[in-house]
Amino acid sequence: MSDDLDALADDLAEFEVKDKPIARSPIEERVIAGFEDIQRFVETSGHTPNSGADNSIFERLYAVRLEKLVANATYRELLEPLDHQGLLNAVENTDDEDEMDMDALASDLEDLDGVTSDITEIRHVRPVAERKAAEDVASREPCKDFDKFKPMLEQVQAELTSGVRATRPFEKKAEIEVGRLFVLKGQKAYVAEKGEVYVNDNGMTEARLRVIFDNGTESNLLMRSLQRALNEDKASRRITDPSAGPLFSDATIDGDEASGIIYVLRSKSDLPVVARNRDLLHKIGVTGGSVEKRISNAKLDPTFLMADVEIVTTYELFNINRVKLENLLHRIFESARLDIEILDRFGHPVTPREWFLVPLFAIDEAVERIRDGSIKGLSYDPKLARLA
Repeated sequence: MSDDLDALADDLAEFEVKDKPIARSPIEERVIAGFEDIQRFVETSGHTPNSGADNSIFERLYAVRLEKLVANATYRELLEPLDHQGLLNAVENTDDEDEMDMDALASDLEDLDGVTSDITEIRHVRPVAERKAAEDVASREPCKDFDKFKPMLEQVQAELTSGVRATRPFEKKAEIEVGRLFVLKGQKAYVAEKGEVYVNDNGMTEARLRVIFDNGTESNLLMRSLQRALNEDKASRRITDPSAGPLFSDATIDGDEASGIIYVLRSKSDLPVVARNRDLLHKIGVTGGSVEKRISNAKLDPTFLMADVEIVTTYELFNINRVKLENLLHRIFESARLDIEILDRFGHPVTPREWFLVPLFAIDEAVERIRDGSIKGLSYDPKLARLA
């Protein structure tokens, strides 16, 4: 009997009325298509869209669209069977029951250059963060104390002309510190002040800067905004620190032996004695290799005060015993040697011997006097703050 019933069911199946495709209104089709755009974004990016100002125009549009879809009961009911990612429950319901108008939503973007009828074909629209960076740099005001900075900026130009300084491409992710110099939009830019460092919404370190430009203006902008502006300007450059060039030789010639490099460093340590004397305290050393490699593990090395350092200036050596030269420099500045004891990473006390409370110009003078042979009998006098 069971077999007869199964056969009858098979016969009747041939006359079964198939489900007709669900007819959708044009607006419902657009709502579904818009929701599928959001789903594709989530699959690609791995997160729900966010309307933060630093995000792309697409992500912000998707975030607004998703909020309105969640708030509209009619469209929410329409989309729930399609929501395999749980997006309708991932956004807070604002209880806004206004009708969802996709055309009105798209019209919110009409003030942006390059928007076409299909939002997936938006072209030539810069991210908000980039436009904000350009606006920050553009919103300058006269620098009231420019007389304080003008001589230094003129000296920088003279050093660029003479070759004491040079320009290099700006490293995309380089941190910006006080005293750094750049060329932006054809103007020299000097970082005069840097506010308290904090972590922004994107998990990146941030700080407010005071930047002085050589046309007598200044700008108060965020560090990341200046970074983006430098990255966007294809002609931007960073200006290097002064370099005295080859020591004991105006130029290298064939047969010259590259003996090493004198380096002058500044510490980023938070130790009170360092913080109080940061602009005066310098480490003077000599290396036969790369200075960058020498300082790569500074925060683990007690000779570097267990902290990162920055390179202030370097002098290239030729045809000279670098160990004897380093000893000579240390003897010259012996009276200004920093007396400090710190613990290494194993808790052992260490007394660094290459840190001196001496201004940079005195180090420059010492190197030049060693070079021209007039250093004999001279040493650094802390009371006079010069060689005597």
